[in-house]
Amino acid sequence: MSDERAEPALSTTPDHAVPQAAPETEAGPATAEAVALPTAPTRVPWAAVAVFAVVSCGLAWAVASPLWVRGLGMADPLLPLIATAMMLSPAIATVAALLVERRQRGRRGARGILRDLGMWPLRPVGRTLGMSAAAIVVLPLLIAVGLVVVGLLDLARFDLVGFSGFAEQLDSMLPPGTPAPPILLLVVMQLVMIPVGAILNAPFAFGEEIGWRGWLLPALRPLGVWPALLVSGAFWGFWHSPLILLGYNFGLTDLTGVLLMMLTCMVLGVLLGWTRLRTGSVWPAVFGHGAFNAAAGLGALVVAADSPVPPAWLAGPAGLITCAVMAVLVAVLVAAGQFRRDRLGARLG
Repeated sequence: MSDERAEPALSTTPDHAVPQAAPETEAGPATAEAVALPTAPTRVPWAAVAVFAVVSCGLAWAVASPLWVRGLGMADPLLPLIATAMMLSPAIATVAALLVERRQRGRRGARGILRDLGMWPLRPVGRTLGMSAAAIVVLPLLIAVGLVVVGLLDLARFDLVGFSGFAEQLDSMLPPGTPAPPILLLVVMQLVMIPVGAILNAPFAFGEEIGWRGWLLPALRPLGVWPALLVSGAFWGFWHSPLILLGYNFGLTDLTGVLLMMLTCMVLGVLLGWTRLRTGSVWPAVFGHGAFNAAAGLGALVVAADSPVPPAWLAGPAGLITCAVMAVLVAVLVAAGQFRRDRLGARLG
């Protein structure tokens, strides 16, 4: 469910370079505050951005077109396969954008491209791995906190003892007379599988994140950090339109659903984009995205069988309540100075 032009006389650093860790010296490893851009980007590569936008959205609609042609909507058995295939379209769009940049600026070499996309090297390793682990834990917790708020507002009732809603759903899936495994064991297994699912989801999340946070966010950084974060997030949400207009995520089939998805992706995109800018690596965003997707079904585990069903646009994992919870975390990070220039790099525009 994307990241950052000057023409320096003696530098081959690309226009949308992401801050890399300062090298270690005899005095010891560089601090977080030492991260700086080699060159200060001054212009957005608009031609490449336009190609990225057209290719990513065009491929998304092309891949999703069978859902529209077959007319089955969210009930279509091809939905999981099509939604997964759609996740690869930003990666293809990134390749197209890089080709446009190559025509404009010349060859950079494989190592330079990998560096600029935040794929390699992983320096500073500790910060990158730590941020990836934190993303795997924190993103599902945000969904869990959203469920707590849903319960406090009495929009739904939860059963944390018998897990009656999950048990009822499981019974409906088993052949008549088939005994169900211990429900508590299944719930624990589902919870344990969330971080595992984040890793298993990573290849597909990478297909998106290499576009949104790997290329687009840095390409837009000359606009400023916050405009780049918000615009890339809004486009990420808009890219989901082929599925959202069928009722995906919110049960809404009009522009309202698209706008809601754009809002959610803007807020979540700030969090994922912060990990990208803070580490210079795309991998924390990849694993965070995978973890968020893996935890999307958390509510189904704990809801009571007799609970009212709140609308997904309000109480779902991508709904307004979870969006508000994520916004609170963004506010905490801002208050803690995590978006200061010296935290994200010395020349962030």
